[in-house]
Amino acid sequence: MKSYGKLTAGLLAAWFLFALVGSAMGLFNNAVGGIGVAVGVAAFVPLLGFLLWFGTSRGFRQFVLSLNPRALTLTHVFRLIGFTFVLLEAKNLLPAVFALPAGYGDMAIGATATLVAWKLADPEHRGSFIFWQLLGMADLVTAVSLGTTAQLLSPHGATTALMTVLPLSLIPTFFVPLFLMFHVISIVQARRWQAEPKRARPVAYSAANASV
Repeated sequence: MKSYGKLTAGLLAAWFLFALVGSAMGLFNNAVGGIGVAVGVAAFVPLLGFLLWFGTSRGFRQFVLSLNPRALTLTHVFRLIGFTFVLLEAKNLLPAVFALPAGYGDMAIGATATLVAWKLADPEHRGSFIFWQLLGMADLVTAVSLGTTAQLLSPHGATTALMTVLPLSLIPTFFVPLFLMFHVISIVQARRWQAEPKRARPVAYSAANASV
């Protein structure tokens, strides 16, 4: 387990460094003014690698499923940063068709992450916990979909070019796929939970059923 922990930490650090340096070097810039292929590749390849590793390696799967689901859920508090999208849209720096759904969706997930982590991350609330995780995934998928199609949906408005340069470029190239991984892990964990058996209610003792 420790070896997988060190290896995973190293891969995460290398991935973040690649996203940071690549952004600084302009690898993700798109002259057309939208989110280009480079951003898509940077986001999709690590996610695909995780899914393949998770599906084929029993040791890695056991390691990630041993992670604390409450801690994984609490990381989504970071998504309160979605308010930045709303502010940039108000300044006409991001298209509304992308910024408003993505921004408000992220804020909703970020604002409820603490409550979900402490109140729903247990077998008794498994259904609600999984439902929230699915909502978080839907928000990310929606944001990515709208970010890549914003130019088609709103060709004469602001572009998503800001999402391809620092610091916002770190969101699609690192944080979005990372949060998707956390959602997947949390859902798989919850599906393996066993509902706690209800305790049998004590039978009331009365003189009517007492035997002499």
